Amino acid sequence: MEVKSRAPGKIILAGEHAVVHGSTAVAAAIDLYTYVTLRLPLQSAENNDRLTLQLKDISLEFSWSLARLKEAIRYDSSTLCRSTPTSCSAETLKSIAVLVEEQNIPEAKIWLTSGISTFLWLYTSILGFNPATVVITSELPFGSGLGSSAAFCVALTAALLASSSSDKTHCDGWSSLDETNLELLNKWAFEGEKILHGKPSGIDNTVSAYGSMIKFCSGEITRLQSNMPLRMLITNTRVGRNTKALVSGVTERAARHRDAMNSVFNAVDSISKELAAIIQSKDETPVTEKEESIKELMEMNQGLLQSMGVSHTSIDTVIRTTVKHKLASKLTGAGGGGCVLTLLPTLVLGTVVDKVVEELEAIGFQCFTASIGGNGAQICF
Repeated sequence: MEVKSRAPGKIILAGEHAVVHGSTAVAAAIDLYTYVTLRLPLQSAENNDRLTLQLKDISLEFSWSLARLKEAIRYDSSTLCRSTPTSCSAETLKSIAVLVEEQNIPEAKIWLTSGISTFLWLYTSILGFNPATVVITSELPFGSGLGSSAAFCVALTAALLASSSSDKTHCDGWSSLDETNLELLNKWAFEGEKILHGKPSGIDNTVSAYGSMIKFCSGEITRLQSNMPLRMLITNTRVGRNTKALVSGVTERAARHRDAMNSVFNAVDSISKELAAIIQSKDETPVTEKEESIKELMEMNQGLLQSMGVSHTSIDTVIRTTVKHKLASKLTGAGGGGCVLTLLPTLVLGTVVDKVVEELEAIGFQCFTASIGGNGAQICF
């Protein structure tokens, strides 16, 4: 049997960094996906005593015998309860770390370690010690702030839960999950994100699972219903950044300039709330007028992010390039490099977009165009 799944990446439209200080943030799914193919062999097939993980994009393969997995991960697969997601214990994580170390991951790819640990834990927690080949590909660049790790957790969990379901109807295209299955999927994916990030906010996996857009404030996530199409140019500056250091830098600046930074955070909160209202509005305001408002909000948000100290020369370069063509841009995510969003209005000419992409790629940046607020996790048998 073969099950396929996919889950989208995400962008932060407004509110990054300020959300840590109580402000509202708005995040949205993008139509760039991580794909998982899960192949379960027939009982009579050869190699039906191994679990194999293939990372196609980087041409790496890892494999474990079921006997070795059972030896290292000491829990009874007969007591599996897929409907009750649980956290990975420190003891189990140590056992899994040994399994990962035995794979002799190349030094240049050592950042894969936590992802492979997450894979092993989610797989054995949901499917137990069963043989399979799992193939993963992604359209999302790693570590660029587009939610690649959450998309991985969500897509993997979707395939695992679907393969363990009794309802397997063959379909020729992608199908979305119902509300009950999405809730379960999201809880499992969040547990996977904990292994990858320690204390994730839950924003990334929720957007990837449910799709569309969400509003997030003080730990509370509200799903939004988008009533207007949005398209963005996403520019990956390829500049790595230390998210933890950037977040700490904003906190330290807020401690030094309490009143000023509180005003900044309040302004960001207002921007996020206004943006959410525009996106959900069902009034007769022309789309072009709404887009102009979003453009101004993005420009203001970027200015506030600069005042927090999280911009970067690479981000400034993208903004200078796009503003020449009357397009608004802002960083998305942690800043300090990473990715930049550029709003592509409905009436923008394709030749203008092509020219902007040409200029940005000539500098060495990577560009994608993406629709905002689309589907969440989907499966295909």
